[in-house]
Amino acid sequence: MMVRASHSAAVWMAAMAVCIPAGMGAWRADAQAGKADAAPPAVRWHDATVDEYRKHLVVLEGLTQACAKARDLKTCDPTLVGPDDRVPVSGAKDAERRLVRYGWLRILFSHAEEPDAAQEAPGSRKPATQHREVARPAPRTTSQLLADAETRLARDLGEAGAATATAPDHAPERAVMKQVLAGREFRNLQQPTEKDTYLERIGSWLNRFFENFGKIRARSAWLGRALVWGFFLMIGIALAWALLQMERRWRVRLVPLREAPAAGAASARDWQLWLADARNAAAAGSWREAIHFVYWASISRLESKRLWPADRARTPREYLALVAADDPRKPGLASLTTSFERTWYGGRRAEEIDYRRAEELAAGLTSGGTPEFRSAEEGPAR
Repeated sequence: MMVRASHSAAVWMAAMAVCIPAGMGAWRADAQAGKADAAPPAVRWHDATVDEYRKHLVVLEGLTQACAKARDLKTCDPTLVGPDDRVPVSGAKDAERRLVRYGWLRILFSHAEEPDAAQEAPGSRKPATQHREVARPAPRTTSQLLADAETRLARDLGEAGAATATAPDHAPERAVMKQVLAGREFRNLQQPTEKDTYLERIGSWLNRFFENFGKIRARSAWLGRALVWGFFLMIGIALAWALLQMERRWRVRLVPLREAPAAGAASARDWQLWLADARNAAAAGSWREAIHFVYWASISRLESKRLWPADRARTPREYLALVAADDPRKPGLASLTTSFERTWYGGRRAEEIDYRRAEELAAGLTSGGTPEFRSAEEGPAR
C-alpha cells in the first residue's frame, strides 16, 4: 500500500510540474495582452485659446457627471479626457502660457470604472471589538471624489472667465512709492560696503566674546573676572602705545622755530651750497661725491622746513625713520638714501645715470622741484 501511495504521489507531482509552467506562461501572455489592450494612448498637451479651454472644461464637466451616473467602462474611459491644455495667462499676443494638467481626472476615471463596493478590499472592515485602536476617518469613496471633481471643474470654468482680464494699472501706486523714496530719509540709502561688513563682523565677534565671558563667569567667578580685566588691560596698553606713536610723530613735525640751526647739522650749511658742490663734482666726473652732496642738499632742504630737529649725529636711516609713514616724500627719500648708501658706504661704482637719478629724487623732495634743481635736471653737468 505504501509503494502504491508513493507511486501515485510521484505521478501527481510530475503532472503538476508539467502543467504549472504551461499555465503560468499562458497567464503571463494573457496579462501582457490585457495590459497592451488597456494601455491608454500617450497623452500630450496642446496649445489652446481661452475659448477652447472653456469648451474643454464644459466637456469634462459633462463627462464627469455621466461617469458618476453610469460607472461603467464606456462612460469612464480615461482617454475621453483628452490632452492637457496650455492656456495663455493674458490677452497679449505673445503672452506666457500656463499648462493645465488633467492627469488627476484620468486616474479618477480609471478608478470609477468599478462600483465603490467592488473597490473595497476584503477584510478592510475591522470587527467592532477592536475599539481600543484610534479611530481614523474613512477614505473618501470614488463617488465622493467624482462629486469633488465636478466642483473643481465648475470652479476652474468660473476662473477661466477672468483669465484674460487686463492687468490693473498700478501707475498711481508706483508714483506714490517714487515720491516716498525721494524723501530725505531715503536719500542716502546705499548698499553696505566692505568696511560696513568688516565692522559688523567685529561687532558680532565682540558680542560672542563677552557672551562666552558671561558663561565662564557663571561657572567660575574669579576666572571670568580675571579674563574681563585682562581684556580691558590689553585694550588700554594698545591705546597708550598708539597715543605715544602719534605724539612722537607730531612732535617731530611741530619743531619750534630757531634762530640758527645746531652746529654741525646739515641745515647749518645752506642747501644751495650743497647743490653747488654736487654740480661741481659732477662737472669733474666725480659721480660718487656728486651723489653725496645731492643727498645732503636734500637733507638740508628738508631740515630747513622743520621736518625734524637739526642733529648732525643722525645716520641716513635715522633721518628716514623720522619721516611719517603717510608722508608723500618718504618713498623718494628712501630711494635717495639707498642710492647714497650703496655708492658712499657700500663702495659701489657710481655712474652719470646714478647721479641724474639722485637729482630727480632730490627735486621731487622739494615740493615739485626748485628752479635750482630743475636747471640741474635740464642741463647736463660739465
